[in-house]
Amino acid sequence: MRSAVDNRAPLPAKLCFMASETSPYRVLARKYRPRDFTALIGQEPMVRTLTNAFAAGRIAQAWMLTGVRGVGKTTTARILARALNYRTAETDRPSIDLAQPGEHCEAILEGRHVDIIEMDAASHTGIDDIREIIEQVRYRPVSARYKVYIIDEVHMLSTQAFNGLLKTLEEPPEHVKFIFATTEIRKVPITVLSRCQRFDLRRIEADTLVSHLRMIAGQENIEADDAALSMIARAAEGSVRDSLSILDQAIAHGGGAVTADAVRAMLGLADRARIVDLFEQVMKGDVSAALDELRAQYDAGAEPAVVMTDLADFTHLVTRLKFAERAGQDLSLSQEERERGAEFAKALPVRVLSRAWQMLLKGIAEVEQAARPIAAAEMLLIRLAHASDLPPLDEALKRLDAALEGGAVPTGAPSGGRGGGAPSAAFGGGAAAAIAQPSRAVPASGAASATMRLVASRDETQPQAQAEQPVRAPETPPAETVKIESLADIAALAEKHRDPVMRASVRSFLKPVRLEPGKLEVALTEAAPKTLPGDLSRKLKDWTGRAWLVTVSREAGGPTLEEQDAAVRSDAMADAANDPQVRAILAAFPGAKIIDVRLAGPAADADINLDTDEAAPAPIELPDDDDDF
Repeated sequence: MRSAVDNRAPLPAKLCFMASETSPYRVLARKYRPRDFTALIGQEPMVRTLTNAFAAGRIAQAWMLTGVRGVGKTTTARILARALNYRTAETDRPSIDLAQPGEHCEAILEGRHVDIIEMDAASHTGIDDIREIIEQVRYRPVSARYKVYIIDEVHMLSTQAFNGLLKTLEEPPEHVKFIFATTEIRKVPITVLSRCQRFDLRRIEADTLVSHLRMIAGQENIEADDAALSMIARAAEGSVRDSLSILDQAIAHGGGAVTADAVRAMLGLADRARIVDLFEQVMKGDVSAALDELRAQYDAGAEPAVVMTDLADFTHLVTRLKFAERAGQDLSLSQEERERGAEFAKALPVRVLSRAWQMLLKGIAEVEQAARPIAAAEMLLIRLAHASDLPPLDEALKRLDAALEGGAVPTGAPSGGRGGGAPSAAFGGGAAAAIAQPSRAVPASGAASATMRLVASRDETQPQAQAEQPVRAPETPPAETVKIESLADIAALAEKHRDPVMRASVRSFLKPVRLEPGKLEVALTEAAPKTLPGDLSRKLKDWTGRAWLVTVSREAGGPTLEEQDAAVRSDAMADAANDPQVRAILAAFPGAKIIDVRLAGPAADADINLDTDEAAPAPIELPDDDDDF
């Protein structure tokens, strides 16, 4: 019997040893969870406010913690509950200095203290849950100094639950404190917010997050590249919990080491250096090289939407560097991003960068929703490269005016790389070249070319001396030389001063009633903006040099300019349909229909009057042979 007992004696010790080896692994987000305010990173304003409040004895009755996921709202709530109930042999009062563990600290941090009630509002949304809290607040805490209610995701409470909590929240017993946490602060009623001290927990800066990850990797004896940590910090978007979760995953993926290639493959990211190369190719207008680079990154495992997002991020970085050089001091940026980004910022104009940003912002959503993301990404790159060779709208208008004043029609095609040819400029393709060389001709093709040739042909009758006059900016003539006799004159004046918004408003929203020098009385349509009379008054003063009084009349007023044009067009279409020659054409071509009526000859520039012989269209002769038509 004794021998059997001796043989069985070592078993418990062996079992305990095995249990210690197989204890559950604690993820980094829980293992390195802050235990006091000194361990919180990136929340210095909140810590300073609480420190001063505790030192002065001005402790609030309720706090509202808000911020994005993973910045430490629940952790801060537990630390705050620990500070409220801090008690040691030397200290028996609320304190922010929690260096020495207190009597209730461990139980509070582990979420098992009887007087610290944590409730998830996402699963306890009704008035019954709040009624239970109201009934329990009257009782004093069992062992702690304060009974603390921590309600996470408080915005999930129903309207009745919020209303039931208001009275208790406004006048709680002296032994009760409330701490709320939410990611949707706008969904919390203002009546609740007004009864709480609000703290907005900020996103953690990328450089701070990289330093924090480097410290944890050192404590875990893990080799981690700075580039890999920068990728993790960038992917976490300011969330400490997300960054630690990604780091945990990267350690397992890399077999104990965290490298840039492993993190890039794990997250489906693109190489940042290759993103810079792709940006340069797009800005040069080199479509072929840009498509090859995108396909190479896609074959390497990068997601098309991620590549486009990284391209948009780099576009934003270049734009920031153009105005704030300190943006390059971000530790999450690579050396190549800093150096080449600064070069792009000096070479590219803001108009090109803002246009690329707008196109990427809309194109990323298309890539994410497309059935074939890679095809959508390629089409987006083609649009970007095509737009890089186009001048901005105002520059194109200036060149068109210069060409028309000079009596010449700009022709030819841009020399950029839309078809995969050589780039037309060091950076920015045709856009950058257009800014550096204002005399370059505007591309004229298709409908735009036909329109420009038509306008130029009408100007051929002008004297040559007038055509060779230098281009001057439009000047506002003196008040006595500006004649305004109708709304059409006002619309023409707005067009002359390149104000298309006001011109469209005058044509669409104003019904004329009376017009006198310096005074305009109109009626407004239902869709007219209320500020239109005042805006028009200021515009007329700037354009004519005299004060104008624009008033709204109660009279119905005449038709708007658009209604007048529609009526003239309708009459012209009806007259054209009754013309014998037009009827002959329609009879010769079954299925044909009239889509537009234009007047030929000098009457094109005069008032349209279909009853006069001058406005009649030139006779149309039908060919004898249908094959020659």
